[in-house]
Amino acid sequence: MKLWKKVAVVGTTLLATVALAACSGGSNSSNTASSKSSADTVKGSVSLWVDTTQVPFYKTIVKNFNKKYPDVKVKLTQSPNGSANAKTDVGKDPAKAADVFEVPNDQLGQLAESGYINPLSPDAVKTVKANNTEVSVTGVTWKDKMYAFPFAEQAQTIYYNKSKLTAEDVKSWDTLTSKGVLATDFSNSYNFYPIMFSAGTELFGKDGETLKGTTANTEQGVNALKWLAAQKNNKGVMQTSNALNQLKSGHAQAILDGPWDAANLKKILGDNFAVAPYPTVKIGGEEKQMQAFLGIEAFAVNSHTDAKNQKAAAALAEFITNKESQLIVYEESGQIPTDKATQASEKVASDPVAKAVMVMSKPGYSTLMPKMPQMATFWDAATPLINGAYNGSVKESQYTAKLDAFVTRISKAN
Repeated sequence: MKLWKKVAVVGTTLLATVALAACSGGSNSSNTASSKSSADTVKGSVSLWVDTTQVPFYKTIVKNFNKKYPDVKVKLTQSPNGSANAKTDVGKDPAKAADVFEVPNDQLGQLAESGYINPLSPDAVKTVKANNTEVSVTGVTWKDKMYAFPFAEQAQTIYYNKSKLTAEDVKSWDTLTSKGVLATDFSNSYNFYPIMFSAGTELFGKDGETLKGTTANTEQGVNALKWLAAQKNNKGVMQTSNALNQLKSGHAQAILDGPWDAANLKKILGDNFAVAPYPTVKIGGEEKQMQAFLGIEAFAVNSHTDAKNQKAAAALAEFITNKESQLIVYEESGQIPTDKATQASEKVASDPVAKAVMVMSKPGYSTLMPKMPQMATFWDAATPLINGAYNGSVKESQYTAKLDAFVTRISKAN
């Protein structure tokens, strides 16, 4: 699923209802999400939002849930505008939003600060920490409190035609783009803002939670923009809004994409399908690992759920992100699980796509998507900066000023 990709393209706006959070004082700890209870004490009626394409297999997961919790009625529906817009949909009227909803981790800070979700119970925190990867636990943690149940790691990798390019070719950007053509979209800041990380800059600090911690307006940031500008004249790089079609037509031999498109890519490339972690790139005269954004997909519990249904909602959120449920999601959609045992299973560990994504989830290969409320502003500000450097509308003489303006804009308190 192109969750963050979609957000980066269309941009997002801060919720008009953020002011509500200032009045409510943020999360209500008395409604802390808890799922620690025996099945016979969990009763209620709850609603669940998932993305449209996920509805069929979540029906199976909900049926499994009801085998354990027969006294909980679950209404499963598709998200109004997809999980990429969860905070906007929930913010319109939290009382009418789903009790449990799918959400990318970069929205958790905004949701928490607005009082729309509460921290998980101590028992739920223990369960999540025990079963899931460390990076996914960090991904759903905001200001030292866990706010959601993780279930998938999402990072882009290189997909390529192995009859045209070798595994060695795709280890370096220079080699890759000299021996073949890579189709990609520079107007999507989700794709290429991470070149800033490769250059050595930070977004909201090392922890991703420091308002004044962005260091894009430095020599390293200027080097990243210079690299982007150079790609305009790189004959091995094709700017396109539909890289899949370029790969299918044979005009390109490689693309940058995520596990959400793996099934389509396997159909397009057939026996020539291959996947690999990102290559190295030369920035500022040094060879660096090209980075991607790492996103954690999760389920959160609506803090406005009726008190009588809070326990059932928390039980549902925990169940649909457990080991068995994550395996179903992986088998049906290719989402890479966060559950450590599932990652280590033969089925997942032998999958080349999963292996590439798991490499990309390691430090140095990707940067975890920050959860700052200012991420909404970030997406709007990053796109013209990144695309402008690539297409030349932002001149080299303007780089320092543009980077200063960018950092100032995203560093303002909401």
